[in-house]
Amino acid sequence: MKYFHLNYKLLPVIITLSLFVLMYTFGTLRYPVFSSPQVFLNLFVDNAFLIIVAVGMTFVILSGGIDLSVGSVIALTSMVAASLLMAGLSPILVIPIALLVGPVFGFLMGCCIHFFNLQLFIVTLAGMFLARGLSLVISVETITINDSLFKFMASTRIYLGDYFISISVVIALIVVCIAIFTAHYTKFGRNVYAIGGNEQSAILMGLPVGKTKILVYTVSGLCASLAGLVFTFYMLSGYGLHANGLELNTIAAVVIGGTLLTGGIGYIAGSLVGVLILGTIQSLIVFEGSLSAWWTKIAIGLLLLLFIVLQRIIVLRSDAKKDTATAH
Repeated sequence: MKYFHLNYKLLPVIITLSLFVLMYTFGTLRYPVFSSPQVFLNLFVDNAFLIIVAVGMTFVILSGGIDLSVGSVIALTSMVAASLLMAGLSPILVIPIALLVGPVFGFLMGCCIHFFNLQLFIVTLAGMFLARGLSLVISVETITINDSLFKFMASTRIYLGDYFISISVVIALIVVCIAIFTAHYTKFGRNVYAIGGNEQSAILMGLPVGKTKILVYTVSGLCASLAGLVFTFYMLSGYGLHANGLELNTIAAVVIGGTLLTGGIGYIAGSLVGVLILGTIQSLIVFEGSLSAWWTKIAIGLLLLLFIVLQRIIVLRSDAKKDTATAH
């Protein structure tokens, strides 16, 4: 029974990792340049912001929730940072102010969900429209960033031998490490898994369900704002339509990474691999040259559907095993 339980939890992640290895191997066989370590490192460089926001989304989905506001929060963070810099404020003050945008949004959404017992889909959808609307209220035009600190963050390369990564990659990997520790070695992480597994049981056990839910959305907002800053370093601009639809890519990366949409099962490392899979798909289409960028969406959609079906099969088999064990 213990052996099956272990495989039940790890199976989606093992499949995700195997899929990434297969896709990357296919790329190296089809395109010789794909075997360059820099191509692999570019998956992190180009998707550092997505890795960060996927970490926050993983906590939300593990708790049995969903957050549709993250893409809009990224745009709002970029607009707040760009507009304050344009107004002459020091970047030392701009960065913490911009980082407050997401946690405030997340905290308010978490309070609405808990205290008023509102549907999370509706609350986070409202948050998505509100954040996007506020971004466009600040300006409907792109605000270019010329600040020296932001340019330094954007252009600095950290060399690993002959190859390089960006500062944003270091930030993303630090976030992943902190999140893995938090998820598996803290009371908050254990509470998140317990609530996602069975909220009613968590309540009966006396766990702080409401407090944990509010904190989960606050953490997701913080990750979205940090991702927004990293995205701003990457683009060196603020724009109200930045990261349009990114929340869907984030959810796809987390689900493909092996986190069950019903909550309670999943790993931060799996979400990281999920992001790398999305990046690999994009890279393969770019290297192919003849394919439209829309094929990225088609491939992600097919993978997402496959993993949702896989999750359903795993859950049904688990329930069948439990029923059999109870009957005996």
